[in-house]
Amino acid sequence: MHPHKPFTALGAVATLCLLFTHLSTHAAGMIPETPVVVVDQALGEATLNVRNSDDQPALLYSSIEHIAEDDEPLLLLNPPVARVEPGQSQQVRFILRSAKPLETERLKRVVLEGIKPRQSTSDAHVSLGIRQNIPVILRPANLAVERMPWKRLVWAGAGTHLQVSNPSPYVVRLARSVNLIPGGATLDLGRTYILPGEVLSLGAPSILGTHVRLFPATTYGFAVGSYDAPLSLRE
Repeated sequence: MHPHKPFTALGAVATLCLLFTHLSTHAAGMIPETPVVVVDQALGEATLNVRNSDDQPALLYSSIEHIAEDDEPLLLLNPPVARVEPGQSQQVRFILRSAKPLETERLKRVVLEGIKPRQSTSDAHVSLGIRQNIPVILRPANLAVERMPWKRLVWAGAGTHLQVSNPSPYVVRLARSVNLIPGGATLDLGRTYILPGEVLSLGAPSILGTHVRLFPATTYGFAVGSYDAPLSLRE
């Protein structure tokens, strides 16, 4: 960890582009219509349209990827494999199979990969398209939509440690680096999300500041610029 790296606006923009920009009009391969999938338990499922932007047919392989903190198998995909013609779209269903009501939002990821057909029977190579990996948020039934869940994070500092907790039922997605204000010292969260009920601790040479500047994204994957959260200092 290098907490003294100077903060630059250009660096923040580059980080946000890497984290939150998944789609491009010039991208090739299988392109999802949205950068995030939200599955509401009240509905039991959600759908995602994936377009084959190449000029030849390809097989779309879809799979659920668990985050390190939550490996419970809560989702089924249908179909896991489908042939998609050039310029056409395939609908992928996300089916929630939790046996009990969700108490908080849960975070998964879906991997979408296109495999092009062999050019000839003698061709032993498999051509892979651009691999898409996007978040899937599972939402409890009747949980109100929270447009700015990052405002519910609680930041506190003491000595050489900064702690952030998420007492809310919402998944908070943000750039993995935050800055102490004033001063601009950069701290690394280690990942781009904070789960409901989590408490993360970050090391720093000293906690001097009044606010923490973070770069959040909405539930649906759109970056919203920076937000300065109040920082409480403890003895």
